[in-house]
Amino acid sequence: MEKSAYKIHIIGAGVSGLIAAKVLENNGYTPTIIEASATVGGRVKSDTVQGYQLDHGFQVLLTSYPAAKKYLDFKPLALQELLPGATIFKNGKSQAIGDPLRNLSLLLPTLLASVGNFADKLKILKLNTHLKKKSISEIFKTPETTTLAYLQTLGFSEAMLHDFFKPFFSGIFLEPNLDTSSRMFEFVYKMFGDGLAVVPKAGMQAISNQLKDGLKNTKIRLNTPVSEVKNEAIILRDGSVIESHFTIIATEASHLVANLKNQETAWKSCDTLYFETTKRTLQKPIIGLIADKNALINNLFYPTSVATETKGDKELLSVTIVKDHVLTAEKLVEKVVDELHVFCGITNPKFIKHYQIKKALPKLSNLQYELSSTETKLTSSIFLAGDQLLNGSLNAAMIAGERAAMGVIGTLQDGLIVDELTSEYS
Repeated sequence: MEKSAYKIHIIGAGVSGLIAAKVLENNGYTPTIIEASATVGGRVKSDTVQGYQLDHGFQVLLTSYPAAKKYLDFKPLALQELLPGATIFKNGKSQAIGDPLRNLSLLLPTLLASVGNFADKLKILKLNTHLKKKSISEIFKTPETTTLAYLQTLGFSEAMLHDFFKPFFSGIFLEPNLDTSSRMFEFVYKMFGDGLAVVPKAGMQAISNQLKDGLKNTKIRLNTPVSEVKNEAIILRDGSVIESHFTIIATEASHLVANLKNQETAWKSCDTLYFETTKRTLQKPIIGLIADKNALINNLFYPTSVATETKGDKELLSVTIVKDHVLTAEKLVEKVVDELHVFCGITNPKFIKHYQIKKALPKLSNLQYELSSTETKLTSSIFLAGDQLLNGSLNAAMIAGERAAMGVIGTLQDGLIVDELTSEYS
């Protein structure tokens, strides 16, 4: 059978699914992506509202991600750099701290900042040096503990943990207590140190769009929810059946495959709210952190502090919440507006949109960086992809998509050739 004749389907048009399609294309196959929503991107999406670009949650791309360097063309994305640091709001004041070795403008503010003590700042330099020398493979072989326990072992003061590490990495890990694996902390910290945190000029959706536009022989079916995946058959929610030689599930698979019903991935959630303001409290492209244990807000950022493809009339402010709460949407907006005024001096923000992201990051233990293509194989014809197989990152989503595609290709090359479908649905 010709390669193009194989019916290979990918469930989910997120980054992992798009990468799987690209790898299959590169090897001569013509897959079909089946996506439940109206657009590609999965969790990496953006909307345009009132002229403003709203990413689905505050997200950045780390340019040092190895898989991103392999699969993305950075130049057309017109990547906008964020400063390597943060502005911390505490006791009615704001102080900037960061990595002066990467941006000299942060040297004096960091030295003068009362965030942590001098010993903490020396420990940060030591940590930077240690992780620059430590390879990614070494990081993921290191015994796991929580990020908080890891930082405490390094001797950071309670003030440094509370004022910087907790709010900064809570915003990345989407949980307030730094329970996330120390492997993930070391990996992310290393990636921050080795590269830049950036956002595309057209928003994070530009990453997904670039991957989609790079597909030449892949069919994409949008607005097509799947209810079940079997060997050689995909059952859509409307009851229709698609015959498939091989299926890659590049999304949460537990509700699609019968023998995975009790193996559902746990997920972290967050809320991101967007507001229009008349001016920016943070003039530079830097993340703002609220270092108050009673605050609901974790971090804030002005997407209009960098160049954007489209622009509203004023300034755009994003606010992220990672703590659990039981507030209604209306009460949440009221609470956030109040905290913006109390902690940051931001007055009269105009609410634009609220994203409640229930499946923002997978909640995982025993984090891994790599997996073999055979490890993605669930049955003789069903393969799994997605960052939940490794660690919660764009880099992991890309690796998992690549490995699932190579699993299909390897199965075909090993001689498991199916000339015609023999499913009960054919």
